Amino acid sequence: MSLVKPTHTGYFFGQSVRVLAERLRAGSLTSVELTQAALDSIERLNPTLNAFVQVDAPVALAQARKADEWLAQGQDLGPLHGIPVAVKDNIDTFDYVTTYGSAHFDGFKPSCDALCVKRLREAGAVIVGKTLTHEFAYGPTGDRSLQGAARNPWDARCITGGSSAGSAAAVASGMVPLALGTDTGGSIRIPAALCGVVGFKPSYAVVPLDGVFPLSSSLDHVGPIANSVEDARLLFEVLAGRACAAATEPRPLRVGWIRSGSFGPVDAEVDQQVYQAAKQVFGDTLHEVADLASMAAGMKETLLMLQRAEAYDVHAERMQEAPQLFDPEVRERLELSQEVRGWQYIRAQRAQQHYQAHMARLFEDYDVLVSPSVPITAPAVNAREIRVGEQDIDVRAAVLSYTSPWNLTGLPAINLPVGWVKGMPVGLQVIAAAGEDDRLLRVMVELFTRD
Repeated sequence: MSLVKPTHTGYFFGQSVRVLAERLRAGSLTSVELTQAALDSIERLNPTLNAFVQVDAPVALAQARKADEWLAQGQDLGPLHGIPVAVKDNIDTFDYVTTYGSAHFDGFKPSCDALCVKRLREAGAVIVGKTLTHEFAYGPTGDRSLQGAARNPWDARCITGGSSAGSAAAVASGMVPLALGTDTGGSIRIPAALCGVVGFKPSYAVVPLDGVFPLSSSLDHVGPIANSVEDARLLFEVLAGRACAAATEPRPLRVGWIRSGSFGPVDAEVDQQVYQAAKQVFGDTLHEVADLASMAAGMKETLLMLQRAEAYDVHAERMQEAPQLFDPEVRERLELSQEVRGWQYIRAQRAQQHYQAHMARLFEDYDVLVSPSVPITAPAVNAREIRVGEQDIDVRAAVLSYTSPWNLTGLPAINLPVGWVKGMPVGLQVIAAAGEDDRLLRVMVELFTRD
């Protein structure tokens, strides 16, 4: 894919972490210089994009100086040593205010890091700041937060998608080369697709959630947002606390294209762009998968029951004691969540197991499944209805439609930028069987590494 620049770009746009790491070790760059480049890019671009909600230059530069000192002393902590990374604002950091995007936690400073952040620091990465999250990560648009709306680097009038809104905008614009996101129904892949970057949701529980503010305990995931699959893999290895497994005996991929419309309406131009990209990448290995449309409504209802019940469990006291502090849209979702009955939640848990088993059987015939990540391009900030073909559909339902099934089933899924429709990015989603994270990343690195 040719390198097309968004309207708003910073130092790290299109930069390879591997190349930056090589330059750090060769002495042609320092971590302090990279961190200052990130801070300068944030200062220039953030007033427009609102990707970062908390930046502390002295804190970031102090980390960078320490990283340079370690390298000078021969202490190399790995490929992310000295590399600036942004962290979503629903993930705890002891040295940065963490608001979870909500007035309930305005000014809150956690006492310790989330485990995934601790692993970042142990790998020598420099935490440059916190990125905007949809309030409590409970929304796929990224325009409902204590700090306002994140803006799309390709068109600042448009949403980034959410809930990892600021992380995707920060990487897509080049403010930083890497960022952490979380994903409960698509919250890494949706903004990655709408902003034109790579976003990877690992298999359920592969990356620990300790210190990540919960939205829905059976659906939450933590993962990387990056410029390339190679960079995403480097960050994933740190988050997972292990290196990806080496290649096993190669065999031809068995690739299933999820039939258009299986999980909801798809814009015709988006569908064509993504399908042509899939054909170009996978060639004759691409075959239309058996129709999943018959399960779509049941999977959506199951996920809604689980998410609503688990979200209300987290926020019940806040809803009783200070409901006015929630964004009205988020409060409305929690009011609906209160209505879920215990028997509905238990049935949803059983249904989740049924769908997981069904997908395990499906992956006996396929190595990966592919589809559009998001069936539309980024709509305007605050838009809540969009026309797709002959239908007017809810924006939130649309952006979640092709990502949320893989949270319900806990499968690894990655967004890959594959082009543009009317000047806005579109993404290809590739899904693998449970636990096949390493193979999925390895194969995607081989197929999508830029020349």
